This record gives sequence, C-alpha cells and structure tokens, in this order.
Amino acid sequence: MSDLPRLSLAEAKALAVAALRAAGAEPRMATLTAEALVAAEAEGQGGHGLSRVAMYAGFLKEGRADGTAVPRIAAERGGAVLIDAGNGLAYPALHLAETEASRRARVQGVAFAAVTNSHHAGAMALPVRRLAQQGLVALAFTNSPYAMPVPGGRRPLLGTNPVAAAFPRRNAAPIVVDLALSEVARGKIMIAAKEGRPIPEGWALDSEGRPTTEPRAALDGAMLAMGGAKGAALALVVEILCVALGGAAFGFEADSFFAPSPRAPRLGHAILAIDPGALAGQEAFLDRMEALVAAMLGDEGVRLPGSRRDDLIGTATTSGVSVSQQLQDQLRAMANV
Repeated sequence: MSDLPRLSLAEAKALAVAALRAAGAEPRMATLTAEALVAAEAEGQGGHGLSRVAMYAGFLKEGRADGTAVPRIAAERGGAVLIDAGNGLAYPALHLAETEASRRARVQGVAFAAVTNSHHAGAMALPVRRLAQQGLVALAFTNSPYAMPVPGGRRPLLGTNPVAAAFPRRNAAPIVVDLALSEVARGKIMIAAKEGRPIPEGWALDSEGRPTTEPRAALDGAMLAMGGAKGAALALVVEILCVALGGAAFGFEADSFFAPSPRAPRLGHAILAIDPGALAGQEAFLDRMEALVAAMLGDEGVRLPGSRRDDLIGTATTSGVSVSQQLQDQLRAMANV
C-alpha cells in the first residue's frame, strides 16, 4: 500500500463535488463528475481521477464547459438514441446514455446511444463495467482533440480515441478492456518534457512529420498510433462512430485540452449494449465465456483483463485511495474548505 496520505471514497467525492460546485457546476453535474473521477481513482486510473478536478474547474470558469447544462434526448428510434450534452461536462450525458442503452437493449436486444456536444469523457471502462454487471455486453468509444495522424498521414487529425469493452461472467467480475489507441499516453510525453529526458523512437512525430525522440518536439507534432497504420485505422473507425453518427466535432475541429481556449470541444461518445438473451441466450453466452476463461487461465501467468482494477477497487472500498498532500491541499483550496 502506498505511503501517500489516504482519503476515503466518501471524503474524496465530497472534496471533488465541492470544488466543482465552486467552479460553477450545478449539483447533479458536480456529483456525477465527482463519482466518475473517484471511481477512476479507485481502480488505479489516477490520470482520469482527482487530478482532473482542476482541469474541469478551469473549463467551467472559462466558459469552455457549461456548468448548468442538462443533457437531453435529441433523437431516438427503437434501439438508437442521440443525447445532446449541451456542452456541459461529459458525465451527466454519459449517465443518460448508459441508462438508455441498458433500457433499450432489454427491449430491442441491442442499443446504440450516441452523445454529441460533449467534453472529456474520462475512463470509458466505468460505464461498460456497470452495464456488464447488469448482464449486458457493452462497448464504449470516445473521440478527443487532435493528436494522431490518419493512416499514412503526418498531420494530427484524430484523437487518441479510447475504446472500452466489458463482458459479463457467471458469478465473477466482468472481463473489462480499456485502452487508448496511441502508442503511449500523452501524459508520459509531458512528463518526459518536464524532466528533460528523451522519449523512445516510435512514440511521436515532430511538426514536420519526422520521427522524434525530443518530447517538446513531440508535443508540437503528433502522437503515433499503437500498431502503426492498423491502430490509426481503428482510431479512424472510432472517430466516425463517435462523430459522424451524432453530429459532434472531429478531433481536428476541437482545441487541445492542455491549451487555453474559449471554445467548447463538442466531442462525441458512443455506447453499444447487447443483451445476450436476444441471441444464443444468456446461459449459453455465460457457458462460452467460462470456457474461454478456463482456456486462458490454462497458461501460467495469464491475468484476465480488468482483474487488477477489481483488486484495486476492493482495496479502495475498504481503505480509501492514496492522494498526495499537494493534490489534497489543491482540492481543499478549490472547495474553500
């Protein structure tokens, strides 16, 4: 266990809510955002956790995010629904999308919930895990501001465009996959720039489209997709699913989260939910899942995707989360407590 000071999940949520409320978020937006950030912190995704409170507060104060926005259903037909986030923080819209996807999948067998005019979506594993805990197969996608070139290109046009998926199991935690499509997280390049050390070749291009090991040149250039052209093609698929279907903004139309901007990013997200009962049947699906898991665990050293996060969540539930004193002080100052 870390030697850093710890906060209970309730304490962490209360601090985050108070800080977001002070920055202009209405109560429900502040609560749903804080819950998502604390959940990410609990599962070891600190990059999408409490460290994001200051960034979100800045968006609210600058008018880049509307703290009074209430998401609404803008279009619907059967298993398809479009939710307009109203340029608010993403989490109320994602909550509505998750709720609608679950409800419609139960009726239609499959549901696709798109979100438009939204913001930074955080850890996409969170909504799909909850849907899988309800017995549904779930996938989630989001686009993000430009960071990577398209296949064969040099200019950054696509976001890192995370993909998450979760699959229910019988009497066990779901299998959860969550990954961004860049070779490495942008945050690692930012840390290297701050520390003045080079980055490995293959992470990024400079502004002229040349491979670089200089982190500052990389930040001014483009990140590379994992798996080269194949990863870039998958990022393109996510971009189209999240943007073209819902009328959101492409990555190249949105300003970086890490630079001042008066513009709302208008990003898009999507959640796909499938009820196994509409196909081979719930029990047949679970039987097949357990056969796959048994085969996977037949090799020594195999760890099921998502299992480490499950362990961390269990620890956080009983012992809280490690939060540096500096971050705690920052949150308390923002929350005026």
